[in-house]
Amino acid sequence: MELDNLKEFTSSPEVRVRLLSYGIEKIYSEGEVILNEDTYVRAIPLVITGNVKVMQTDQNGREILLYYIKSGESCIMSFMAGLHQGKSKVKAVADEQTELLLIPMEKVSLLIKEYPEWLDYLFRLYHKRFEELLEVVNAVAFRKMDERLLSFIKMKCRHMDSDTLSITHEQLANELGTVRVVVSRLLKRMEEEGMVKLGRNKISLM
Repeated sequence: MELDNLKEFTSSPEVRVRLLSYGIEKIYSEGEVILNEDTYVRAIPLVITGNVKVMQTDQNGREILLYYIKSGESCIMSFMAGLHQGKSKVKAVADEQTELLLIPMEKVSLLIKEYPEWLDYLFRLYHKRFEELLEVVNAVAFRKMDERLLSFIKMKCRHMDSDTLSITHEQLANELGTVRVVVSRLLKRMEEEGMVKLGRNKISLM
């Protein structure tokens, strides 16, 4: 890995050298679990390429999407759990082939002490994730499922830089914390209203 791959994480060449020397490179395939719930966090992931989706599972096994981690970002919830030697409250899964640089927690603590700008990066990331989690809470509490569904499709398309989303109704239901039959019914209505076009495991915005 080149130092330039770490520019999005810090402007300091010295910090990039440290990250590269401390980190462990690993590539995950689409759908591969990076971190499970209720497991101890030994390292925080820096996403070099690809995307990671972070979810939480309820007692009935249903999952809800919390946020995405894209290139140049990390999982602040993993950082908080690891910093306090606790277990993860979330599940992280590669949304596509994803390259990570895994920084062991003891090295993360050293970076915080030695380089204030690294702590600033983590605080800015924490602020961004907090706002995203508030959006999830507001959507679940105050918005109808059809609004949540369309908003999610648009967000996912922006994230993938495409007007067409390759995803099954089951996957959509899982990420929104609902059931497939509800998603299928709402998508059919959206298609009739000219908002989307449905294909085999594909949804296109109109």
